[in-house]
Amino acid sequence: MAASRPPLVVTLGEPAGIGLDVTLAVWRDRARLNPPVFYLRGDADALRRRADRLGLSIPLVSVEPEAARKAFPEALPVAPLGAVVSEACGAPDPRDADAVLDSIRASVDDVTANRAAAIVTNPINKKTLYDAGFPHPGHTEFLAALAAERGAESAEPVMMLAGPDLRVVPVTIHMPLRDVPQALTTEMIVRKAEIVARDLARRFGLRQPRFAVAGLNPHAGEGGALGREDGEIITQAVATLVARGHDVRGPLPADTMFHAAARATYDVALCMYHDQALIPAKTLDFAETVNVTLGLPFVRTSPDHGTALALAGTGKADPAGLLAALKMADRLAATDHA
Repeated sequence: MAASRPPLVVTLGEPAGIGLDVTLAVWRDRARLNPPVFYLRGDADALRRRADRLGLSIPLVSVEPEAARKAFPEALPVAPLGAVVSEACGAPDPRDADAVLDSIRASVDDVTANRAAAIVTNPINKKTLYDAGFPHPGHTEFLAALAAERGAESAEPVMMLAGPDLRVVPVTIHMPLRDVPQALTTEMIVRKAEIVARDLARRFGLRQPRFAVAGLNPHAGEGGALGREDGEIITQAVATLVARGHDVRGPLPADTMFHAAARATYDVALCMYHDQALIPAKTLDFAETVNVTLGLPFVRTSPDHGTALALAGTGKADPAGLLAALKMADRLAATDHA
């Protein structure tokens, strides 16, 4: 039961963005929004300054994770990091990079030690982290490295965006479009599809998920006239997955995969590159679509919006994305704590 599970942990995210705003808003409106119990791994002073800037009178309490559930009805629980955060709205400060990363590390420690049931990550500003020497392409890869450091035998992350009407998985993620054809391999497609199939069965209850696999090129290559990758790489991956018992179709022309009638024929779309997957997902439902990391030994979700620096501290940030991420994390965590 939910009351017996540990609470969710929410990461600090980029302090200059809207992560603090939406965290405050979800707790403030908890009676109406009914979020699962959560605590923030961050800095209570920074959160208090943001609340003051927004004109919000929100009680905050510094607690250890074990005390967060008891504290949540009366105050927003904050598990301290021991770091000072600048919280300058709209202006990322490189000095905050350590605190941003420490929040993620501490959150992984919490979920690994069963102090938290799942991780919900507020958006980060990757350029600020890169400037501070961050070696990973993004959140997802950093979480996988942390899981491996903590003894996970297999931690191969796969990004999935899940909304009310569409689930999408990009096979390649954070790379220039010109590099995708060289990076794409049959083995990569098969490996990622099998991770998706496993986690959709384990956490989403889809015992035999139906896959639609997008082609790389226009018209899925037009029989080789518009590119050979579809016939030589993607077709072989689909054949391998079918031979292993998976329900997979493709490669399909991406421009006809995402209308309502097409979406009704599959449970997840496997796409070949970042924008091919994320544009339809975010267009269909920007507020309710959640970034879910599959392939990790713990549940991690995140809103699909970015840091929205221009909205930080204005009171205009919509908390719907964080609320959706919290609720999905809670549902998925139930499978680990049944």
